[in-house]
Amino acid sequence: MLDREGFRPNVGIILLNQKNQVFWGKRIRTHSWQFPQGGIDRGESPEQAMFRELHEEVGLHPEHVRIVARTRDWLRYEVPDRFIRRDARGHYKGQKQIWYLLQLIGYDWQLNLRATSHPEFDAWRWNDYWVPLDVVVEFKRGVYEMALTELARFLPRTEHRNRYLRGGMRTRDQADMPQDHNLPAFEHGQREPASAWPQATPLACAPSYEIKPQGSE
Repeated sequence: MLDREGFRPNVGIILLNQKNQVFWGKRIRTHSWQFPQGGIDRGESPEQAMFRELHEEVGLHPEHVRIVARTRDWLRYEVPDRFIRRDARGHYKGQKQIWYLLQLIGYDWQLNLRATSHPEFDAWRWNDYWVPLDVVVEFKRGVYEMALTELARFLPRTEHRNRYLRGGMRTRDQADMPQDHNLPAFEHGQREPASAWPQATPLACAPSYEIKPQGSE
């Protein structure tokens, strides 16, 4: 399902833990890390697509997360021709995405990369919110930066913040080392239902810094 300009409607998910670290998945059989994302099927709302993709890619259900915010408008990226099937070239141009900021209210052990028979990721980790974008495939980096920037103002408060840094953002020296997790298979738990989300507004771009992926690559 493409729009008139050749963009496929899509949702992206920024999943936070209680420390405001973000979930990163390593695409199966690659060295590329990314956030969960997927297309919106015909007849689906963006929120319905988000919850479907959340379960298909990381095994979580609506009761495991709280919706914190979403982007106000579509964010677009174009896909280079070499990544497009020959029969779609000239028609398909890229993705337009609504991004959701979610907070995990369940537990790490409820994450399950094998929720379907066609997993998207073969490892995952928590990393700081301003994760280095050089681990993301190049043509998606601009959208990732826009989504992270627009949604940063809605980050929940955490118990431990550096009082010398506005908003509690951490410098390179304060960043936690990422933790990798290889294909856990877990049972589902019951938590409180998700709440309503506010609309987001754009912010100025924040800096990113470089950390090399470790662990299960």
